[in-house]
Amino acid sequence: CPSKTFGGFDSTKDLPDEVITFARSHPAMYNPVFPINNRPIMIKTDVDYQFTQIVVDRVDAEDGQYDVMFIGTDIGTVLKVVSIPKETWHELEEVLLEEMTVFREPTVISAMKISTKQQQLYVGSATGVSQLPLHRCDVYGKACAECCLARDPYCAWDGSSCSRYFPTAKRRTRRQDIRNGDPLTHCSDLQHHNNPSGQALEEKIIYGVENSSTFLECSPKSQRAVVYWQFQKQNDDRKEEIKVNDHMIRTEQGLLLRSLHRRDSGVYFCHAVEHGFMQTLLKVTLEVIDNDHLEELLHKEEDGDGSKIKDATNSMTPSQKIWYRDFMQLINHPNLNTMDEFCEQVWKRDRKQRRQRPANTQVNTNKWKHLQENKKGRNRRTHEFERAPRSV
Repeated sequence: CPSKTFGGFDSTKDLPDEVITFARSHPAMYNPVFPINNRPIMIKTDVDYQFTQIVVDRVDAEDGQYDVMFIGTDIGTVLKVVSIPKETWHELEEVLLEEMTVFREPTVISAMKISTKQQQLYVGSATGVSQLPLHRCDVYGKACAECCLARDPYCAWDGSSCSRYFPTAKRRTRRQDIRNGDPLTHCSDLQHHNNPSGQALEEKIIYGVENSSTFLECSPKSQRAVVYWQFQKQNDDRKEEIKVNDHMIRTEQGLLLRSLHRRDSGVYFCHAVEHGFMQTLLKVTLEVIDNDHLEELLHKEEDGDGSKIKDATNSMTPSQKIWYRDFMQLINHPNLNTMDEFCEQVWKRDRKQRRQRPANTQVNTNKWKHLQENKKGRNRRTHEFERAPRSV
């Protein structure tokens, strides 16, 4: 190799022809070594990290052996990936099972080691050493379909939950399909429930104000699932797919509705689609309140429905009335600048009320404190706060 210490060559361009000829005729590696199928095992694009360490565990499953890779990154996370054959074992599919954060602060993972006996993964960095279990079957859910769709060789459905898979244990209720991940074939309980996931459907009711924004949160547990939204109008049985536009923005966490209209009122369904299997995750009923109706609720107190509002507000304490008025004004403000001005007004009003408290309040407080101190030595069955002071 070129070196100023040995040979006096600063670059390979300065090497003699005899050295170049010898190196050309005596290669250390004649042909490059490619991975299986002449392609990388895993490709990740558009990420803010790099791979630093990798360890592999060969796991026995119901339908064969699979290589589970644990890949460390330079930000302190570990990717759990399994290689699954598609049509043949020469055509592999990389499935990301989990992405785990090991350290609180981003740090480069410099060492990794698997203990098959303890079923633990040991991860080392400059900040310390941490251990992780090789399998966390409970994170995939409590239904047979979710456990089957996870396609984790460590896990299987045992008839009641998603738990550790043991090749030696034979159970009639055990279900596992790593290669295809088909819950319709392997989960027999799907044929007897309206909800394929086997769980009760989560339902929510959300109220929004016209011209404001609202967010419908829905995220599947599986990282490979595709979220599919449907909308059903009030008094209508038909469901239509929600198209993404400037008014409705779909994110990884849910659906954002900008500038609500009355026509947005209805029922929203969040579905997760994976391997041709669709399950409903969430049902949200959205009620949009128009501005005119909101103004009537705030200001109309003499006739119609306003009498109900008046009766309700009369039963409130003065502090509750102020809070209710402040809250309704706050949600009705169209922009942030006005909201900031409103909050500043409330703050100034509270400070002014504290300054204008009666001067005799302190005197009454001291008098009551003196009465309480005189009664501390007595042991009575009657609570002190349930009877009036003797001076009254």
